[in-house]
Amino acid sequence: MIDKTVPDVAAAVEGISDGATVMIGGFGRAGQPVELIDALIAHGATDLTIVNNNAGNGDTGLAALLAAGRVRKIVCSFPRQSDSWVFDGLYRDGKIELELVPQGNLAERIRAAGAGIGAFFSPTGVGTQLAEGKEAREIDGRQYVLEYPIKADFALISALKADRWGNLVYRETARNFGPIMATAAATTIVQVDQVVPLGAIDPETVVTPGLFVDRVVAVGERPWLRDGEFVGGVDLEGRVLQEETR
Repeated sequence: MIDKTVPDVAAAVEGISDGATVMIGGFGRAGQPVELIDALIAHGATDLTIVNNNAGNGDTGLAALLAAGRVRKIVCSFPRQSDSWVFDGLYRDGKIELELVPQGNLAERIRAAGAGIGAFFSPTGVGTQLAEGKEAREIDGRQYVLEYPIKADFALISALKADRWGNLVYRETARNFGPIMATAAATTIVQVDQVVPLGAIDPETVVTPGLFVDRVVAVGERPWLRDGEFVGGVDLEGRVLQEETR
């Protein structure tokens, strides 16, 4: 019997070793697997390379992983924002490496890894410091630079629902980088609000097939969800708003 569920988040992150490359889903707080990140901090792996859209918000989630001193390098598109003080401090002190990748290239480099594409030419970054040292080519009168796939040892992502086979359904923008990261990692670990019985998910709504998922852990429904349905809002600090204030 195929059953990819694990009992808790500690079991979910077991085996993540020092020096691993870990993709973490979530455009900021949208879909970030906070419970898995907290488990990774407790797990103790260090010298990590993290691939994410940004470099953490506030003091929780990815920012907490950085603050714990577990990250050697981060690959992202938006390292700085108003609440990225953890990354800012580490970078200014020379305690973390940064590889800056334009968001479209980041998504395509991850997707290319999952699709088995060896490399691709992109016009993004031509004529900037981001193109320095990269192979360039003119195609149909336009300049391009060669970009290589980004692969990972592990992907930590968040979804709304899963069955025990690992088929995933996401909620709106929480989907973001999760589907492509799931295809580009050797081991994909998913936290969900709810594990449902086989057959309870309409096959037409499955975004990530269980083929790409290795471990699933249920972390319980969030306070802005009821039976998997949206009932409230969340402000920029992650505080839950009452339904009538939306």
